[in-house]
Amino acid sequence: MRFPLRWVLWDVKDTLLKVRLSVGEQYCKEAEQLGLSLNPLEVDAAFRQAYRKYSHRYPNYGIAQGLGGQSWWMGVVQDTFSQCRVQEPVLLNTLARKLYQNFSNAENWELFPDSKKALESCSSLGLKLGVVSNFDNRLEGILRVCGLLSHFSFLITSEEAGVAKPSPVIFKQALQRCDVPAASIAHIGDHYVNDYLASRSVGIHGLLLDRHSKHEQSDVPREHRLSSLEELQSWLQQHMD
Repeated sequence: MRFPLRWVLWDVKDTLLKVRLSVGEQYCKEAEQLGLSLNPLEVDAAFRQAYRKYSHRYPNYGIAQGLGGQSWWMGVVQDTFSQCRVQEPVLLNTLARKLYQNFSNAENWELFPDSKKALESCSSLGLKLGVVSNFDNRLEGILRVCGLLSHFSFLITSEEAGVAKPSPVIFKQALQRCDVPAASIAHIGDHYVNDYLASRSVGIHGLLLDRHSKHEQSDVPREHRLSSLEELQSWLQQHMD
């Protein structure tokens, strides 16, 4: 039995939005305002190490350990700068608070050129939209200041859900919100495991957004892969009837 498409679910980071500057550049810019001169490449490398460490020790923002998004990110920032020889506790705390707030602002995020038109195309076809994202609870505010929030009927962040992609549990929460069969839902994201495989594991039509042809050799059929969101409308039209 064929189920016509009714909903499109979206990943956000690196699918609809990307960070405008590198983490190293952004962190150094903030540090400079407090009189510190640091090397963006060194800060970037330190951030990657801190992020990996925190993700391993405290997965999904450390919710199970009683942390949460803000405490988790402040820990990552403080660890990053500590690796770069910034040791003063008050300074580390100030940097962490400022950067946590800064990444809620529109100027730190950049819309991909095809994002808004793709969302508008979905709406014009009568499809409802939702978000399923491994993100903290700042996401609603970020989508608002970037002019995208009004497109979505609901948002599910991994912090709110208490579980992160690729767990099928977060997609099952989305299925409950949509209240239609999984075969009437598509999910679009840039991550092979978290977005493509995870959504398809619960029966959703997973589409892999592969802007830079990183997945040419993987087991993703061509009809499940988008090289840009400009290709989305024709795929949707084929699955509407």
